[in-house]
Amino acid sequence: MVLALVACEREARRFTTAANNETPAPDAARLSINQPAAAQTGPVKTAATTASPYEENAYAVNQGKRLYRWYNCNGCHSNGGGGMGPPLMDDKWRYGSSPADIFATIMQGRPNGMPSFGGHIPEDQAWQIVAYVRSMSGQLRKDVAPSRSDTMYAGEPENARRTEKPRAEAVPVPQPAGPRP
Repeated sequence: MVLALVACEREARRFTTAANNETPAPDAARLSINQPAAAQTGPVKTAATTASPYEENAYAVNQGKRLYRWYNCNGCHSNGGGGMGPPLMDDKWRYGSSPADIFATIMQGRPNGMPSFGGHIPEDQAWQIVAYVRSMSGQLRKDVAPSRSDTMYAGEPENARRTEKPRAEAVPVPQPAGPRP
């Protein structure tokens, strides 16, 4: 019995562990001129690692869910089902599904819509949002993903969703303006 209890693994409850993105200096260009609040110029930081520091931390994933609402991500992505922005609950990932890809999307923005949040929000909050976004399509363990909403959202909770196998979606290529031959 003791051996069974010792072998039982639960996720750690770290409430104050901040993400430490060890990128020495900002080196990525903003890909969107849209920004929240006052526009900033200059490069933004990139992800120092491909793994999210918060994907094993249920508290941080729930914080990401709260921040997703606070930064009005559901204004474009709805509750993950898409709207003006692409859906985040399915298997199609236009700019990549890895934590580093999602971090880059948040910090750099994307052409034709997604604002650049680099320099506007702390990096640890961006990593928490990354963890929550991955939970929306079932990419996190069920004991880490949020189990209920604090709002009146009637959809199924993130820990009850089936895991979607991420696949790359073709990125639309802008066509040059002018007459066509």
